[in-house]
Amino acid sequence: MTERTIHSVSAEIAGRTLTLEVGRFAEQADGAVTVRYGDTVLLATVVGAKEAREGIDFFPLTVDYEERMYSAGKIPGNFFKREGRPTTTAILISRLTDRPLRPLFPKGYRNEVQVIITTFSMDMVNDPGPLAIIGASAALAISDIPFSGPVGAVQMAMLDDEIVANPPMSDMEQSRLDLIVAGTKDAVLMVEAGAYELTEDEMLQGVIEGHAVCKRLCELQEELVRLCGREKRPFASPVADNSLEDSVKEWMGSRLREATRSPIKQQRDQDTQNLKAEVITYFTKDEPEEEVAHRTKEVAKVFESLLKAEVRDAILDEGIRVDGRALDEIRQISVDVGVIPRVHGSGLFTRGQTQVLTIATLGPPGDEQRLDDLGIETTKRYIHHYNFPPFSTGEAKRMGSPRRRDIGHGMLAERALYAVLPSEAEFPYTIRLVSETLSSNGSSSMASVCGSTLSMMDAGVPIKRPVAGVAMGLISDPDGRWKVLTDIQGLEDALGDMDFKVAGTSEGVTGLQMDIKTTGITYDIMRQAFEQARQGRLFILNKMTEVIDTPRDELSPFAPRIITVQIPVEKIGALIGPGGKTIRSITETTGASIDVEDDGRVFIATSDGEAAKKAVSMVEALTREAKIGDIFLGKVVSIKPFGAFVNILPGKDGMVHVSELAEQRVENVEDVLQLGDEINVMVIDVDPSSGKISLSRRAVLTGESAEDRKAAGAAPRGRGDRGDRSGPPRGDRGGDRGGDRNGPPRGDRPRPRRREDGDRG
Repeated sequence: MTERTIHSVSAEIAGRTLTLEVGRFAEQADGAVTVRYGDTVLLATVVGAKEAREGIDFFPLTVDYEERMYSAGKIPGNFFKREGRPTTTAILISRLTDRPLRPLFPKGYRNEVQVIITTFSMDMVNDPGPLAIIGASAALAISDIPFSGPVGAVQMAMLDDEIVANPPMSDMEQSRLDLIVAGTKDAVLMVEAGAYELTEDEMLQGVIEGHAVCKRLCELQEELVRLCGREKRPFASPVADNSLEDSVKEWMGSRLREATRSPIKQQRDQDTQNLKAEVITYFTKDEPEEEVAHRTKEVAKVFESLLKAEVRDAILDEGIRVDGRALDEIRQISVDVGVIPRVHGSGLFTRGQTQVLTIATLGPPGDEQRLDDLGIETTKRYIHHYNFPPFSTGEAKRMGSPRRRDIGHGMLAERALYAVLPSEAEFPYTIRLVSETLSSNGSSSMASVCGSTLSMMDAGVPIKRPVAGVAMGLISDPDGRWKVLTDIQGLEDALGDMDFKVAGTSEGVTGLQMDIKTTGITYDIMRQAFEQARQGRLFILNKMTEVIDTPRDELSPFAPRIITVQIPVEKIGALIGPGGKTIRSITETTGASIDVEDDGRVFIATSDGEAAKKAVSMVEALTREAKIGDIFLGKVVSIKPFGAFVNILPGKDGMVHVSELAEQRVENVEDVLQLGDEINVMVIDVDPSSGKISLSRRAVLTGESAEDRKAAGAAPRGRGDRGDRSGPPRGDRGGDRGGDRNGPPRGDRPRPRRREDGDRG
């Protein structure tokens, strides 16, 4: 057995050591690199097929990020106690890794490539997202798979108005920026960001500084390639048949231009497909039967190439888009709110042939999502989901669980709106938004941002400001010409070089996502895209606020009302009860949902006002502390010769001395009260050491307040007892020494106290 040779390279990034190591693990993979940053450790592996997959016209790249709960010392919380389907975090990191890698493979490459990143260790300090990109890039770079990398990736934050690289994960909660930048040494390839209303200049500065870190990471990977890189497999991109292309172009004449310049997508698609069918029929009619299938693919490929060139040349040469719009023009916008009955809020946003309906649902804090992944957060109270059914593009396809694209678009919209949400203290609801894409022809994710803003305002969620989003595109050529397009539609996205999505308020950017299909874009292009996006966003916001400019004052009658009650922390156990019995009883009795926080906040949620009042009363009764001056409706539970014990709170009784039963003198307690009677009583004293409570019925009958008693200099009734303290006050004991004495039996009698002048009452 040959001895393993281990190669490693390291660099200081943001004050911590990042190490890439090859040779320790996964020796049969085409490329395997261990990435360590602090105590976060990932293994990135790549395997590429030696032959192209037959019958496909796309590059079959798959990227899987595998979370392992053992990496953070956790056991999975599901029934099987093992990792199952990928978490949302894992899917998002897989997409994040795929996006900057895909443009760097050779054009026409059809060999299957599989990238797998596995978490070995997670220190909850260093985010694994950028590390997954670095590891995958390094594994590809040292392998023999054709790849034009390497790629660096970094997370940028803004802390105390300073842009910093790779901050500890715990610091991100205080950051105004969460930005991932990936790029080669020459250009930026991918950007993903959420922000708290940063300016376009601040966002661009974050990208520029992030790219500087990416360059250092690329140099580190190049050092690793020099140590252990393998020679790349030979591959030559397919050469186009220029003679066939010239023939097809000549035969079509101006018909392709006419077909691509219809403003209606369905008509444009139909005209284009009809022309394509005619071209295929004409150029395959003389072929032998056994060659027809192959020839059909060749002709179809040539047609698609000419279609792409026609659309792009019209923009670069004439500034003409397929639907006739100007380069910075936004399609017609329609806005509606409250379009669906009974739901808590709804917003319908239509831009051209893209239409999204977003429904807002409000729930109690207990409805928040529990997270079982490797992140710091364990729950989330704001959730955005995005659906993209096949009818939205006029297609018939199999329905299934949400795809990676759907999850990614939902998270993009969620991130874009996060900055304007009210705090939990201000609005203690769980918020779920669902965006239904009803029609799609370009940037349904940005339409879902707009629809979500409308639905939340319709639901009465007190967001800080409305948020809108718009997608920018890019058309460029090898000669250095380029044009930025505002509000791209589907064809411009498919045939263009960039998808640059920007969401924000009138004050700044809250969400950003950029993907490219070239080897990178310049800062000048990004600067122009930011400016056109800002103008487009303000235009869209104006259209939205013409319909609804502030959140509604009242929630939907179908939404639950949440009442917040603050109880002492030490009373939480009493409210919950053994095994949750007490709180479950309140829920079953009232139908209200009750959630208790560790700081003593109790959230009571129900759409039934009377049920809410009853639940509040029951919670307060269980947790309320009796204070001097409080008045209770209590029940007589025990009668003694010296007074009566009255239950005023669950499990808590107070004593009404005979002298406090009525306005006049009472000789016999039972002349006034019977067991089970309900009476109004005031708390006149609470013993600080024992907690025993003295009550007065007389104070309620006379309208006397605790302040009145104090001002009159009256001694608190019921404090004459130095042990049990249930005896009468001094002023009411004169003359009672003989006869029956109206006092308790000796065992319960308070110790005698010296009378003072004026105490006879």
